[in-house]
Amino acid sequence: MKTMRITACLVLFLIAAGAHAVEPQLKSALERAQDNRGEIEQALKRAPKAQKSAMQFLVRYMPAHDLQTLKADYLLKNVDRAYMTWQTSPWKERVPEPVFLNNVLPYACINEKRDEWRAEFQERFYPLVKDAKSPAEAAALLNQNIFKLLNVKYSTQRKKADQSPSESIETGLASCTGLSVLLVDACRSVGIPARFVGTPLWSNRSGNHSWVEIWDNGWHFTGAAEPTGNELNKGWFVSRASTAERDNPIHAIYAVSYKHTPTAFPMVWAPNRKDVFAVNVTDRYTQLKEDLPDGFVRVMFVATKQSTQSNSPERVRSKLSIIDSSGKQVFNGLTNDECFDAKDHISVPLKLGDTYKIQVSGHDARKLTVAAEEQLVRFDN
Repeated sequence: MKTMRITACLVLFLIAAGAHAVEPQLKSALERAQDNRGEIEQALKRAPKAQKSAMQFLVRYMPAHDLQTLKADYLLKNVDRAYMTWQTSPWKERVPEPVFLNNVLPYACINEKRDEWRAEFQERFYPLVKDAKSPAEAAALLNQNIFKLLNVKYSTQRKKADQSPSESIETGLASCTGLSVLLVDACRSVGIPARFVGTPLWSNRSGNHSWVEIWDNGWHFTGAAEPTGNELNKGWFVSRASTAERDNPIHAIYAVSYKHTPTAFPMVWAPNRKDVFAVNVTDRYTQLKEDLPDGFVRVMFVATKQSTQSNSPERVRSKLSIIDSSGKQVFNGLTNDECFDAKDHISVPLKLGDTYKIQVSGHDARKLTVAAEEQLVRFDN
């Protein structure tokens, strides 16, 4: 009898909200909420009329763990803030409702701890973008500034990959995953549609990577904490992304979707989790393949020294000079240190088969014959 009364109340609620029958997905979500069902029902019931469809969207596609733990007040505040920033943003007309629902409204990116980040981020970051004329411009400004304001930097010494915003801010350290979560949330807090993107393994098997996509009349990408001025669609990983393999689940590129899809996002830090969904976006990246002169390939260089805090080497910024066989200097710059992603090494286009003189400060000069694309040349102390 108790179950019948609950179901009857739900039917009356949905009818009052404009539905003519119990939607199967909402009914299923409420059943999966188990002992937390009352909180989810309160969130659906108390949502203002203009925000009911947004709340229903959240509940409809909510992971089971969230259905069983999140409170009504948390969801109501999240929806209210998200809806307010969307409605009042200068680029509101450029953000269709389906894009808002899937890429501004969600309270999380992946499987990170659920934080109450939206209000604080909106208050802190809106002044940075209040004069921006587009989501792309605003996102670039956020990427240039928020990590300094939050005092968070890239480090392999972070506690874990899938950190929430509060966990990254507490330690000041984050992986590319944690940095991407921060930038996505910062964008969403001011009404910019953003989503988490990544690959489980580059096609050259050099590791996984995560970054961010921004909606501005289409999707654009940027590396979190790796701004390229005011521009998007640039980054150190473009060359590797261009060789991704769409039909290989290990080497494809995926963008997270809160709305369910047939594909689970491959979280290498939580390989058994299948409750974060994704779309395969590989094709857009394979069109970016760099057009190098015939016979040229990119060669990567890294300089390291032994860390004073651990037994492992750490990357350092060292002067790098490359001279070709005629004596001409073809590159003069610096290697990347630990402020850069672990797989982000300075790379230089060199001619396959040619021999070069490589000079790195603190090391003897070395002859290098270019043997392969993305050949890695190390200078270790």
